[in-house]
Amino acid sequence: MPHDGSLLQATVVFLLAVVVLVPLAQRLKLGAVPGYLFAGILIGPALLGLIDNPDNVARLSEMGVVMLLFVIGLELSPRRLWTLRRALFGIGSLQVGLTALVLGGLAWLLFDQAPASATVLGLGLALSSTAFGLQVLAERKELGKAHGRLAVAILLFQDIAAIPLIAVVPLLGGSVSTADEGAWPVLAVVLGLAVVIVAGRYLLRPVFRWTVGCGLPELSTATALLVVLGTAWVMEHVGVSMALGAFLAGVLMAESEFRHELESQIEPLKGLLLGLFFVGVGMAVDLRLLLGMPLQVLGLTLLLVGIKLPLLFGLGRLAAGLDRAQALCLAVVLASGGEFAFVVFKLALQHQVLAQQLHDLLVLAITLSMAVVPLVMMALARQLRPAPQAAPGQIPEVEEAAQVVIAGMGRLGRAIARMLRAEGIRLVALDASPRTLARGAADLYYGDPSRSEVLRAAKVGEAALVIVAGDDAQANQKTVDVLAQLYPQLPVIAAARDHRDVLRLLELGVSPVRETFHSSLEMARRALIVLGRSEAQAAAWLQGYQQQERAGLLAQHRQGRLPDEDGPSAGDRQ
Repeated sequence: MPHDGSLLQATVVFLLAVVVLVPLAQRLKLGAVPGYLFAGILIGPALLGLIDNPDNVARLSEMGVVMLLFVIGLELSPRRLWTLRRALFGIGSLQVGLTALVLGGLAWLLFDQAPASATVLGLGLALSSTAFGLQVLAERKELGKAHGRLAVAILLFQDIAAIPLIAVVPLLGGSVSTADEGAWPVLAVVLGLAVVIVAGRYLLRPVFRWTVGCGLPELSTATALLVVLGTAWVMEHVGVSMALGAFLAGVLMAESEFRHELESQIEPLKGLLLGLFFVGVGMAVDLRLLLGMPLQVLGLTLLLVGIKLPLLFGLGRLAAGLDRAQALCLAVVLASGGEFAFVVFKLALQHQVLAQQLHDLLVLAITLSMAVVPLVMMALARQLRPAPQAAPGQIPEVEEAAQVVIAGMGRLGRAIARMLRAEGIRLVALDASPRTLARGAADLYYGDPSRSEVLRAAKVGEAALVIVAGDDAQANQKTVDVLAQLYPQLPVIAAARDHRDVLRLLELGVSPVRETFHSSLEMARRALIVLGRSEAQAAAWLQGYQQQERAGLLAQHRQGRLPDEDGPSAGDRQ
């Protein structure tokens, strides 16, 4: 059998297992995360032994968690935290606290665990899988619903809570002592944090402007990787978790105009490396424990799900006011263990807070819980159906007001943005020009709106409207094409340069507005008045011309033909 002596061979084995098993898990409605875990179990020492030493995969797979934390940090802008403050810090902290108290108390009182071990065990098992939860909610198209927003807030708080937990585990193990080394370790951490904060605040934006000004997409990817890996390296070098460094870098860039560009560059790498992380966890699973201690493993798995599910259901009903179906969906989605539990328990094993057998038992139970939860979801499919629509006399639930996305901040886009801001409408503006970014608008982000990754990072799917208003007609057309493909039901208003653009946009179901049409109509109206027509005659002519123009364009649209040039339309010749 092949072993892991060859990096190329190990990579091929990893990719082959993922390509076969993850789509299979998706088709079975289990989700991608169980697919990655099963792939790791299959190619690891427990079964086929195609890669003998999981430790060789562990170092690279840690980068998946590092990048996940960076993306989480990017989500923590002050505005977003303020919007989610009640659910994030209220219900999120309540969920983590209650679950940790119950599970830690059981570990201490019933299973005779030491206080330090019970604390780590309770807090680690209180965490749910962000990757798994968000994927399930996205597949069900429920991220924008009340329980979806609450789930995002709880997962976000759990991810924040994992940061201090990772930092505290070595202290609980008693293996960190600064008495013999003086104040240098603490000073090194303070210096490292200062370097990261100062560089993030004063250097990152000039560096990004320098690289994106070259117009090479690969330089944006290189800069994003430099930010994430460089910060993680600095933090690890001073004795702090790489994950903490990446999280801090994300928070520092959360208000940057390059936030969406960073997220779009990191997202594909994060997904692949996070998949590698789950494969590494699957490779470390000891199936001999399942065969030798089946009752203990299955009992711990059912205990984990059985405690978290009713607690989450109660919080959803009592604290958040969700209906029964929404609270049940929230509880099922977050009932499994999470990826940060693997990180916390591995760190606890290294610092002798957990014994080897207990660590292996916990890893196996969390892995099985991620496989059990999709089965529970399928079993409760009828109960998870959304509540019927409100009766005519009732007021339906009002969702949070959606934003308007302006794709392209040309002359038109800037004018539209000023008008909408004056009306208090929340905006996200995207533009790929470094020169435009120099204007410094708070809601303006760097990113090419014709790229699907940038649109997803900007959460265009949750917007009420997209306005495409760049100066480049070809770039506008590319953006509209991508929007029509990804979000066919989303209302789009797009700038059109000429008749050809208008007809192309109509073919895509987009509402077109010609850039110079209305201003030229106004100039013609004033010209007629100067030439002796009355105000009423000029207004009647303008209305008749617009009707003829519209009728001519619609006729050409129905016939499926384009004009040869931007000359008179069919309406002009009538």
